[in-house]
Amino acid sequence: MINLFEYQNRAEFRDSEGKLEMFLDEIWNKREKSIYFVGDDSPKTETQQFIQFFRNNKEIKSNKYVGVICFEGERINLLPKIFYDSNNEPAAHDVLAIQNHILWWLSYCRKFNFPNYKSSLDSNKNDFFEVLVFLFAKYTRELLSHSIYQHYEELDEELNYIKGRLNIGNYINDNLATGRRHKLSCTFDSFMLDNKFNRIIKYVSKMLHGVSKDSGNRKYLSEILFVLDEVADVVPAAQDCLRIRFNHIFEEYETVRDYCYLFLSNSISFDYKNDLKLFAFLLPMEYLFQEFLYGFISKEMKNVKVQSQSNSKSLDRDKNFTLRLDMIIETEEKQIIADTKYKIVYSDETYPKKGILPSDLYQMLAYGVRFAIDEIILFYPNTIREDKEKESLIIIEDEFAAKKEVRVHAFQIPVIDRRMFSDSGERISDLRQMFAPAREQLKKRLEEILYVH
Repeated sequence: MINLFEYQNRAEFRDSEGKLEMFLDEIWNKREKSIYFVGDDSPKTETQQFIQFFRNNKEIKSNKYVGVICFEGERINLLPKIFYDSNNEPAAHDVLAIQNHILWWLSYCRKFNFPNYKSSLDSNKNDFFEVLVFLFAKYTRELLSHSIYQHYEELDEELNYIKGRLNIGNYINDNLATGRRHKLSCTFDSFMLDNKFNRIIKYVSKMLHGVSKDSGNRKYLSEILFVLDEVADVVPAAQDCLRIRFNHIFEEYETVRDYCYLFLSNSISFDYKNDLKLFAFLLPMEYLFQEFLYGFISKEMKNVKVQSQSNSKSLDRDKNFTLRLDMIIETEEKQIIADTKYKIVYSDETYPKKGILPSDLYQMLAYGVRFAIDEIILFYPNTIREDKEKESLIIIEDEFAAKKEVRVHAFQIPVIDRRMFSDSGERISDLRQMFAPAREQLKKRLEEILYVH
């Protein structure tokens, strides 16, 4: 198993035939189909940015994506840079703690719903990918055990009796005129097991069964495939999941749909020599950090209103320059422009800018002017090496508005629970319970930021 942190460490990796690089190129070329890559402005002809390959040294290095890559029996973990410590090689329990953090962040994302039991993590699972497979397989298998999804679909068939409505035109032209008057061309609704959604479930289950190494996961997936044995084998697209709607009887299947979308939109696999050997589940951390914070404020802070304002206004009158704002936060007293910056700051205490890029400051000033809001907050994540979250204030005077002050606050916020990086203590399998202290700490810090400053 190889552990790579974004833009940080390198690892030895031999890929003489370039199979992995070609595989990642394929994922990169298809990335625009995924919601997780919507904000990526880089040209689509650009080479893949998941992993850098150093052929002379036979080494690889991670870029800005997190997740897991399975390549011919090798598991490559791509981990967030905020957990990197150059002085310590991560142990197995450290990697597990990092991956649990990713799951915690994902649980607040708007476009992905965890099951109601909020991820009861099997204590034997110590791999991010296997945990995700476990959550999907266990939840889906439990649903299928008491309720198999069936759906009315419109069919056109020739029958010996009338069912539904008779297609008179087809019957005259295709049957009556050809001496087949005993065959009736009918259109009717059939309550079918072999429907679009079950085909998606079967495909995802078969794909995951081919790459999972956990016997428990493979057992659940095999049981799903057994139940759906009569369902046709098709290759669906991620967008097919978005077209599935449920009535109240099958609303529990919304979570299954979300899991299928998550896997299909972020996982690419193909057969090499008739054997499934390549699989990847990759997410851009910038998007994940933004979605986590938005979801956390929405769900955990009842007295605060947060709204996404992405692409809601343009900077210029001709609307050529679109402003992509993360969020506007409203308290009882004020409005605040908030922007997430997944960057490591404060790396050098002697540096007066504290690691804040001038371009970020210029961007925030443009937001403030266009939205007429003079209170701006930049949220940065804390890191595993920082013992204390820090903050800074930058005041900008607007000469066109009688030196009106625009206040830009930069805060590190606690998105890391350092207690989990101890190899001692009780093992908790419930994700919500596991991160209860971290949830309270982050909630308290955000309240201090939004109400005091």
